[in-house]
Amino acid sequence: MVEVKAEEIKKYLEELYREKITLIEISRVGGEGKVKLEEGEIKGYGYGEPLLIRFSVKGQVKKLVLTTVRPGGFGHEHFSDRAQMLLWAHSAYNSLPRHVRSLDVGCFNTDSTLTSLGKMEEAFLLTEYVEGEEYYRDLERIKRERRIMELDLDRAKALARYIADVHSVKGREKNLYVRRLRELLGHGEAIMGLLDSYRPDPSYVTTDELVKIEKKCVDWRWRLKGKKHRLSRVHGDFHPWNVKFKGELDFVVLDRSRGEWGEPADDVTAMSINYLFYSIQEFGELRGPFKALWTIFIETYLEETGDSEVLRVMQPFYAWRGLVIANPIWYPTLKPSVRRKIFNFIFNVLGEEEFNYKEVNNYLK
Repeated sequence: MVEVKAEEIKKYLEELYREKITLIEISRVGGEGKVKLEEGEIKGYGYGEPLLIRFSVKGQVKKLVLTTVRPGGFGHEHFSDRAQMLLWAHSAYNSLPRHVRSLDVGCFNTDSTLTSLGKMEEAFLLTEYVEGEEYYRDLERIKRERRIMELDLDRAKALARYIADVHSVKGREKNLYVRRLRELLGHGEAIMGLLDSYRPDPSYVTTDELVKIEKKCVDWRWRLKGKKHRLSRVHGDFHPWNVKFKGELDFVVLDRSRGEWGEPADDVTAMSINYLFYSIQEFGELRGPFKALWTIFIETYLEETGDSEVLRVMQPFYAWRGLVIANPIWYPTLKPSVRRKIFNFIFNVLGEEEFNYKEVNNYLK
């Protein structure tokens, strides 16, 4: 619920029109719940209820409708979802002949004031800067030197314990689990968006194979939809480029993506597949120092969470991350043989009921 104050609406309209106005009445569309202007607010207003505002400016009486979006399912769960819809509407309404015009798009603030966003050309995010070294630099060094230090093992453990702790907080809005599975397939940054970005190359993947991946992932979505009990707090893009170590075991994470809640396997696969990725580049399989990192990361996570079920749900998430690391857009210099092994991994993992992290090299064949 939000407190709608007549005085704040008046101030907003005067800023929008750059003129003094006289507010006549505010009511819910349909005529019920007219505000008494001497009281100055509509109590119990809920998002999603359109308000009719009648006022006069420069001697002319005008009527406007103030619309918000009701929170809930169908991709409306997050504030950012609802903001996206209204920003799009403000632009799209005015480009279609005979459509009702949009005069502005704005927001209610926590103090009941209204802010205009209608002149916004592009959004931005301002964050603090943190000193440190990105974790992928460790993996580059290990690939170059073909050996690891004790600190490398300790860091893999620390990352596994951290993300296990993140996942220990469980979500209540179970429909968000289904949404995240839907977005895993259909989002432009996820499986279907990545598949669309590929130009098939017979040296590592064909069009028919891309189609088969998509179909297998649809099957997995329906297989996992009933596991809403797994909804957990997640990072959403937990990979070595989004971790910065400030000291030996002191680190920060960057660029949390795709909302607060999801499937824990998302984060586990996003990090662990990079141990496999670096090892394939150097050794052609999971071997040596990267096998040690792979094993200690996954086993530490399993010990911390007791979540053996994750091995039965991570398959489509490995497919998604595999489509990222095999992609020429981000990794243009990979050998076709490396890309092919990643696609073998995707196909074989999607065919497994339970992921066997101890025999990963079998998935590369």
